Amino acid sequence: MPTTWPYPRVLAHRGGGALAPENTLAALETGARHGHTMVEFDVKLSADDVAYLLHDDTVNRTSDGTGESAEFTFAELSELDAGSWFAPEFAGVRMPSFARAAARCRELGLLANVEIKPNPGTDAATGRAVALAAADLWSGAAVPPLLSSFSATALAAAAEAVPDQPRGMLYERIPADWKTETAALGCVSLHADHSELDEALVATIRAAGLRILAYTVNDPARARELASWGVDLVCTDRIDTIGPGFLG
Repeated sequence: MPTTWPYPRVLAHRGGGALAPENTLAALETGARHGHTMVEFDVKLSADDVAYLLHDDTVNRTSDGTGESAEFTFAELSELDAGSWFAPEFAGVRMPSFARAAARCRELGLLANVEIKPNPGTDAATGRAVALAAADLWSGAAVPPLLSSFSATALAAAAEAVPDQPRGMLYERIPADWKTETAALGCVSLHADHSELDEALVATIRAAGLRILAYTVNDPARARELASWGVDLVCTDRIDTIGPGFLG
């Protein structure tokens, strides 16, 4: 696990923020084209245990398919159009495997925040599989991906599989026992909805030895305020307005 924090101040949410269909190679390329050096994306397991990029538990919102994502093999997922829903120019864009996304990140010089996004009932299996895959896909990389999840079970499985990977616990609402939970999971960072954070809480989290990622920050003034409090990294959809050098 890195002893320093090797990540930038801003990362592109789901690859290309609001400018490309999320969790696709086109999104990663869009983030890179706007100068970003780090992207966030979501990884699930298909019915045949292939790690691939998708946020939801169904394919309905971001593809031309319908149904529970857990019921599709990766070959079936690969046949879906994951771009037309966003804009006509992205017609034919597909859901990439985690392996292809990792390769494209390395080709483009992008660091990654990999969110482990289990389908219901697959938390441990997904956490273990994503951690092992990430260790292999970024083998030899100077900066490893930062793994995160809303599932403590998934992060615990990831920690058991690859103990030295950097990990961050994701919270919609920061619980009273955040310090105990993040310590038990060996986290280097706490990832929170930015609306949950204030200056005093940021100071408390930093005093506990954790770095802080705030999501999803789309207002430039709010991004500056969070940074002034000591937030290390903001995740944004507005990758054109809150650019890679926006926070210095």
